[in-house]
Parts: sequence; structure tokens; C-alpha cells
Amino acid sequence: MKFAKDTRGIERYIALDTFGKEYLLVGGQNARQEWVMQPRRVGVEKMSEWAAANLRRGDAVILKTTTNVWDVYDIVAPQVSYVVVAHAGGVRQIAEARVKTDKKDIERLIRLLIADIVPEVWVPPVEVRELRGMISYRNRLVKTSTMIRNRLQSLNHRHNLILPKGALTDQAWWEAQRLSPLEKIQIRQELSMLEELSQHKGEVDAELARQSLGEVWGKSAMRLLQLSGFGVVISMTVLSAIGDVFRFESAKKLVGYSGLGAGVHDSGKEHIEKRTLAPARKCRCHQERTQGTALGWWSSLSRPWWKPPGARSAHLHRTAFGAVQVSPRTGKSSTRST
Repeated sequence: MKFAKDTRGIERYIALDTFGKEYLLVGGQNARQEWVMQPRRVGVEKMSEWAAANLRRGDAVILKTTTNVWDVYDIVAPQVSYVVVAHAGGVRQIAEARVKTDKKDIERLIRLLIADIVPEVWVPPVEVRELRGMISYRNRLVKTSTMIRNRLQSLNHRHNLILPKGALTDQAWWEAQRLSPLEKIQIRQELSMLEELSQHKGEVDAELARQSLGEVWGKSAMRLLQLSGFGVVISMTVLSAIGDVFRFESAKKLVGYSGLGAGVHDSGKEHIEKRTLAPARKCRCHQERTQGTALGWWSSLSRPWWKPPGARSAHLHRTAFGAVQVSPRTGKSSTRST
């Protein structure tokens, strides 16, 4: 995906390659691929000072997607003309090169930048990054809670206990069972952690609900919450993944960005329809829901007579926000009232 940028007046093309939390390797060339900044190492703790002293307007910078790429981006972007973030999987020639040195890696990145053939990624705004971090943190809380419940279930099966409904988190019931002292210590600690995780998750959910009514996400969340099967958590998860929906030209672009669009190989006499990307194949219902979200959302945005929910009838409300479902086999769409 290419993003609009002003390439006029670019004097230096600079590449920054991050190596964990230790240092960055930086180097720069001009349009004739002559070194104007020899490759050197810059410590992560000195990156801000180095960028202020060595970068200027007229520089184009390329970064690779790594763990702390957005921190480096925020430091570099105000100092230069534009910054391009390259998809690490799209520049595999660097990792798979026969001769791989730090200097050669920088040189290959600069070559892609000069030729303007960098496989770019979208740079999410700060609010999108923060929301993604919150959603990721909530997922870890849920995952940890599930692990604790599975360990309690495993302990229950090990002793062939008959577990009453809702007794998995009942400490009194566990204390009444014939278990070893070590197992009872484990159970008490597991239940204590489970209760604490539940409190943390409730706090996160409350903050997500507050964000869904705020100035940044309120308008978009309102539309998503009116689609069938969408609650606060799912709506905010979708928003954290796609950001501003208006950056997509059509519903097809949104489906393609999410990785749910089927691929195709049509060359010569060979025509092969490919499946969706691996993450999208994990849950068929999630695939249909996301496709329905894309088309349903765009159908509501494309209506020139769209008004806030309180200013139109229930019939118009159902029509504008109908969840459009797309059959993965036939490609036909149908509108379903929520």
C-alpha cells in the first residue's frame, strides 16, 4: 500500500535498523547512492539527541517494523520530510541474503527507499496505538484467566470430583474436598489470582466503555454498536485494528486490509482461487462478521440522508444499519435488520 508523500527536495535517504533495546544502525546516501552518512551505531538512550543533531528537513527516512518502531518513528518524524515504515515480511531479501552484514542491510533499505518500492505499512495515530495496547492487555488478562480455570478443571478431573454448577471458583467447596495440603495452597492462590484478574478485567472494560462514548471513538463506536452481535469490546477491537474507516476507499479495501478477502492466481491458462490469510481462517463466523461489518458500515456511510439515531424512524434505522452479510462461496450479499 502506498501513502501520499511529498518527495520533492529530498537530499538524503537515511535508513534506521533497530537491534532490540540496545542500539540502532543508521546510514544515509544521496540519490546517486553515494554515502553521505556512513553506517554507525547509535544507542537507544541517545536516539533523541542524535536525531535532533543529525536529521533535518530534506531527509527521507526508512524504518522496519520492530517492537519499538513507533517510539523511534515519533522521535524521527518531526525532524525530517517524511518517514516510511517498511513491512518486515515484505523486505525478506534482507534476512535471506547470502551476504548479510549490518552495512549491507542498511544499503538494501536505502535502495528500496530511493526507488520508492518500499512495502509500506500504515502508521497508526497515538490514540489507535493506545487502544491496541489496551485491547492486547485485556486479551492477556482473559488468556491468563482461562489458563487458571483449566488448571482447576485439571485438578478436578485428576481426583474424579463431581463439580457442582458454579463451584469452580467456590473456595469453600474446594476446602471441603480431600486434597493434599500442597494442592489446597495451589487452589487458594489460583482462586485469589482469578478474582484479582476479574477485577482488572472489569476495570479495563469500564475504560473501554468510557472510550466508546468519548470524542475520539464515540461516533465510530456508535455505528458499530448498532450492528448485530457487536458489543463494546468487539466494537473497540475492530476500531483498534482499522483506525479511521474513512481512510479506506471502499468496503473491498477494508476487507482486503483485514486479510479476509480470498486471493486469486490467474496467469496463462492457470486459474486458482486462494483461501483467505491464516488468521482469518481460524473462525468462519468471525470472517463473515467482519465482512458484514465492512459492507454494513459502508452502506450506512454511503446514505446521503443519514442522521443520528434519535432523528430518524426505526424503519430507517434498521435500513441504514442493516448488517450486510456476504456469502464466501457465492459472493452474494443480503441485508439483515438488527
